[in-house]
Amino acid sequence: MKDTSPYIKDVSTDEFQHDVLSRSREVPVLVDFWAEWCGPCKTLSPLLERITIESNGRFELAKVDVDANQELSGQFGIQSIPTIVAIRDGKEINRFSGLLPEESILEFIESIMPTDRDMMVEEARTALVNGDTVGAEHILRQVLDSQSDHQEAGTSLAALLIDKGDIEEAMIVLGKLLPDADVERLQSAARLRQSASGDVSALEAAVQANPDDDEAQLDLARALAAHSEFEPALDRMLEIVKRKGELKEEARLAMVDIFGVLGSEHPLTATYRRQLATALY
Repeated sequence: MKDTSPYIKDVSTDEFQHDVLSRSREVPVLVDFWAEWCGPCKTLSPLLERITIESNGRFELAKVDVDANQELSGQFGIQSIPTIVAIRDGKEINRFSGLLPEESILEFIESIMPTDRDMMVEEARTALVNGDTVGAEHILRQVLDSQSDHQEAGTSLAALLIDKGDIEEAMIVLGKLLPDADVERLQSAARLRQSASGDVSALEAAVQANPDDDEAQLDLARALAAHSEFEPALDRMLEIVKRKGELKEEARLAMVDIFGVLGSEHPLTATYRRQLATALY
């Protein structure tokens, strides 16, 4: 059945980023973790395939053989099969394991489909791509007026507010959301932006005049970070930590915020986190 449908694919670890995570930004994707030896899988898979075909593109089905893709199964913490993971906008939003009756599966699928508010967020993102930041902000505020904790609308509006320098409002918006990785990254970005002040050239002149002034060094480092010049900012902050003066803790926290913005997988995060640990102990 799956061979005749464009909405069903066998997906490997190498294809997962493109066929599932990237694709889920266009349409929800159900990931069916299964194996040939799994009896319940042989009952559930044909049912899922039929429902997928009958949905005519409302969502897609990606089938992952756990034996052939053990690393991917481990990343998702698959402990029993069949397990169905729902992905939307590049993130897991729900899952179930084992056999469910068709009615329950249909209810599960409806629960992960985009709502009217979700569609408004997509409209706002399209406006942003087209350069209409005013229109995008208006739409996002409409969504949040009706649901203040809408995750996607909240993070999208907060990012806009941070770019505009409206840090206080951005933090209020983020404070109403679930503290996931995106929220924590934006909070880090907001703190960095809020702590930055002064012209970079003027701050550089102040540092040149007195290189041992930790306050001037930290002001310059924060300003550099606000301009996304993260490596020189981290260098200056690390030196302040090493000197173990009164601003050691402020510099450490500023470095942690940069790590939050860059993400744990970024090479700068790995490099400077090790150096920070050495400097502290």
